[in-house]
Amino acid sequence: MHATAKGLVFGIYYPILAAIGVPANLAVVVILSRGRCGLSRCITSYLMSMAVTDLLVIITVVILNRIAAIYFPNSFLSITPVCSLRSALSFAIIDCSVWVTIAFTFDRFMAICCQKLKVKYCTEKTATWVIVIVATVNCLKNTFRYFIYEPLYIINDIPWFCDVKLIFYTSPVWTAYDWIRSISTACLPFILILLFNALTVRHILVASRARRRLRAHSNGENQSDPEMESRRKSIILLFCISGSFILLYLPFLINFLYVRIAKLNYFSGSNFNQSNFILQEVGFMLQLLSSCVNPFIYAGTQRKFREELKNGVTYPLRLIVTLFSKWKKCNPT
Repeated sequence: MHATAKGLVFGIYYPILAAIGVPANLAVVVILSRGRCGLSRCITSYLMSMAVTDLLVIITVVILNRIAAIYFPNSFLSITPVCSLRSALSFAIIDCSVWVTIAFTFDRFMAICCQKLKVKYCTEKTATWVIVIVATVNCLKNTFRYFIYEPLYIINDIPWFCDVKLIFYTSPVWTAYDWIRSISTACLPFILILLFNALTVRHILVASRARRRLRAHSNGENQSDPEMESRRKSIILLFCISGSFILLYLPFLINFLYVRIAKLNYFSGSNFNQSNFILQEVGFMLQLLSSCVNPFIYAGTQRKFREELKNGVTYPLRLIVTLFSKWKKCNPT
């Protein structure tokens, strides 16, 4: 009964995550594509790519993997070639989502801390190239995951489910590949995001003190600073996105380090009595939750985004009222 109750948590959590994540990220894509949020084209490109990758995470990982495994465990999605493809796609898309976030953090670091390079780097063209390169590298890197699986069962000549081949654990080549992929997804993103944000905060503090001294000397203490005010919203957006990423990916990182240091294997079953399994699943749940958080960050930090969202939500109602008014005029009682 205890295990069933915990399994019910997963059965409820992932459908709710999909029900929120899909429309939320679709709304972000639609709103940002209209270009009316007052953001630069460079920032818009990164936010659009983050929304698209988050949407794909919800579709591939949450719906086609988690929900399908819970509610449709013996569907065609469990045939070994399809199962292998789902696994490779899931890892590739999660990696793309992570590294697009890093690319956005680095772009804001360049815009705030490197004024001489800002004009050349922080452009829509550069952002597009960075996004394409990130997507290509992560897709190529995770293509190899398709070949690490073998059938768990063969029933009527049909291979079912995915079982990791023994050579994956014994071959030095596969071991090196697993370490490189794991570090580039778990450890390195944390280091880079923390580093870029620490340098950004340091630059902001130094620049703010210098500007306050300069303005106090020339114009008085109470003068407003338009340049610092214009940066404020961009900085808040950056720190909210980076902060949520760090908090939600932290359990995943802890589990990764624990598994590696203790030389354990990841659980593929549902052993709810194992604390290792609970830590692993909590890490996965929070990692996937991060794909739903950014739309709410945009709504909370960007006034024009809220206005566009409000207009989008109320548009159907306004349309119905307009059509009803026209119908009343054409059909007076």
